[in-house]
Amino acid sequence: MTRTEHPSPEWLRRVATVPPADHRAVNPVLHRRAPNGARVRDASVLVLFGGSEEADPLSLGGLPENADLLLTQRAATLRQHSGQVAFPGGAADPGDDGPIATALREAEEETGLDPTGVRALSVLPGIFVPPSRFDVTPVIAYWERPTPVRPVDHRETARVARVPLRSLLDPDNRFLVEHRLGYRGPAFQVDGLLVWGFTAGVLAGLITVSGWEIEWDHHDVRDLDVVLAELDAGVKEVHER
Repeated sequence: MTRTEHPSPEWLRRVATVPPADHRAVNPVLHRRAPNGARVRDASVLVLFGGSEEADPLSLGGLPENADLLLTQRAATLRQHSGQVAFPGGAADPGDDGPIATALREAEEETGLDPTGVRALSVLPGIFVPPSRFDVTPVIAYWERPTPVRPVDHRETARVARVPLRSLLDPDNRFLVEHRLGYRGPAFQVDGLLVWGFTAGVLAGLITVSGWEIEWDHHDVRDLDVVLAELDAGVKEVHER
């Protein structure tokens, strides 16, 4: 990983300086690299943490009570990764000055955030995403001056959410998902959202080294299609009330 010159809050120091890890061999995302000679497209995502700059001395890893993470949910009508929860981000443009610029531009276009209030901390190595053939570079950042966010274009983004980190860390909200095509990896279910795949893999890898992690059941494996169907049914029930 490559660090920037910007200082990180103490509670984010390990996330910004220690490469994501998979000590229990349950996270295949971190190990994905493009095959030699493969034609790939460059992309970046913004892994944006918000919350008080001061660490909480009474919590694991100093995690502040109000710490959160910015996530989006892709529109159900999109051709690729429809309905999935993701970090804001997207494909690099020729005019972008590197992955940080790509991540900030895409995040602004998707959520309306003001990029001048975002402090980039480090850049992770690219991770290959086979379905889209993107080589995706995660940019770790701290939201020092948060601004209101929303789906800018509902044709692309269904929802934008600041998800509390303590909810993501809750062992009751963590498990593994598997798919009949062979995928198995970490997942988080919070606030009507299922985080899995690339996004959950990056997040789980960062949490592993963060100092915030609470032990959870790595043997709890659920069928991805069943979880998504149950979540969809729950959302529809709420809307019908």
